[in-house]
Amino acid sequence: MSPSFLWCLALLLLPFLLSTTISAAPLPHCLIKKQVNKITPKIFIVNHFNLESDAWYGIPDFDLLARNISIPGLSSMFPEAHCTVDGDICQVITGMGEINAAVSITNLLASPLFDLRKTYFLIAGIAGINPDIAPLGSITFARYAVQVGLQYEIDSRELPTSPSSKDFTTGYIPFGVTSPSQYPATIYGTEIFELNANLRHVAATFAAAANLSITAEAQAYSLKYASAAATAVTNPLIVECDVVTSDTWFSGALLAHAFANYTSLLTNGSGVYCTTAQEDNATLESLLRGAVAGTVDFGRIIVMRAGSDFDRPWEGQGVLENLFEGYAGFGSSVGNLVRVGREVIRGILGDWDGRFEGGVVAENYFGDIWGSLGGVPEFLPQMEEGDGLEKRRMMSKRGRANKGMPVMRL
Repeated sequence: MSPSFLWCLALLLLPFLLSTTISAAPLPHCLIKKQVNKITPKIFIVNHFNLESDAWYGIPDFDLLARNISIPGLSSMFPEAHCTVDGDICQVITGMGEINAAVSITNLLASPLFDLRKTYFLIAGIAGINPDIAPLGSITFARYAVQVGLQYEIDSRELPTSPSSKDFTTGYIPFGVTSPSQYPATIYGTEIFELNANLRHVAATFAAAANLSITAEAQAYSLKYASAAATAVTNPLIVECDVVTSDTWFSGALLAHAFANYTSLLTNGSGVYCTTAQEDNATLESLLRGAVAGTVDFGRIIVMRAGSDFDRPWEGQGVLENLFEGYAGFGSSVGNLVRVGREVIRGILGDWDGRFEGGVVAENYFGDIWGSLGGVPEFLPQMEEGDGLEKRRMMSKRGRANKGMPVMRL
């Protein structure tokens, strides 16, 4: 035992040794557990693997490695959160894929070391990108995240060929219905999230101050798309468009078109598919549950993705070649992710007291498909009686009615 512990124990026993009666005595200060001073980040960067996270180290703006905090339940590959000395900016690396993202963020929110009620979450990762929307190295900001992998699937080589099955241009079919063009009738709850559109626009405005770069390799690769997609050969852009989530890393025009259609279907025509990711809906579901519990503000989430590769081959290229060799934009995407992220962080911190501490007021619905945070999702379809989908009132956990939502009756 250490001398300090023995001395502390003696202080505890002394009142009893000197008294003939047993009475309660206050604990000595050395045995009173010190109250943890929680870290209250203004911004929490969410990365997914080491090449995304490492790009933030050694930059002149701030030092994320000044404080390294072990958090039980994070990925064994990335067991620590990292923070600046003052705790204003922190970073977590979730690990790749939906399960890693959900579990890591859930355990971060459960940690007693942080107060995240006013924290802005900057989800920052690389992505596949639609060449019809933006070139390699572009930075996108999402309003919607759509979980495209959460559907029925049949092998595309076995698609029905009868005249009555003309809608089957893909092997993906929404749950609870019989055609790819029908809105899902069985809802799991993580299919779609909508974020604060005003905050997205503010972040994109800050991003415009960044000097985006593109490597010669990425430029040369992009030129191969010139005949099909003019936007693919421009310099990197800042674009407000939407992200899809799937654990399956896919490639090809047919799948890209199918998921673009599904994005449009789930957003009632208001979403624009442009980037592909493996984590975002999982991260957002964890954050949404934290918001329901009052530990985070779902209106303070920014989903920022950088195009590292195209989601489909150029004309004349094989799909497998695009899948396995088409990563010419990786260096540009990681570099631009940090360049833009620094501007977003600088903008938020620079006007924290006047604008951002109280939050950016949203003018749109934000949350999940159930309306778990209150309100009715604006992206729900306007359905008519007899459309083949059950219509009924559904009550969210907070007692608000969501009308017209299709759902499987259990």
